Amino acid sequence: MLDNNTRSTSSAAGGALNGAMNNAQADVKTLVKDAQTLLTAAAALTGEKAEELRSRGMQLLDVAMGKASAVQGQALVKGKELAHTADVYVKDNPWRTIAAAAGVGLLVGVILGRK
Repeated sequence: MLDNNTRSTSSAAGGALNGAMNNAQADVKTLVKDAQTLLTAAAALTGEKAEELRSRGMQLLDVAMGKASAVQGQALVKGKELAHTADVYVKDNPWRTIAAAAGVGLLVGVILGRK
């Protein structure tokens, strides 16, 4: 059975991951917007300055893709950890799990039955 320390650790880790994902998402959006601005400016220019802006825009997009990949990897690892924690809880508390599933099923049935 999961004790309170395990539950709070899982919650804290999930909260930290959510915060990191939100920060990374904001960073990626900012990087993509900056890259779009640079590439738009480069489209209006010609010559060496345009090539420099295009190069910088592509670098920003590469950084954004790298951050997105890192966040995806972290989310995958955390998802596996949470699935394992849920699996352990279900194995340790089968009757509670059955009761919870039945309760949710009953609630969904009542809601759908009203229509």
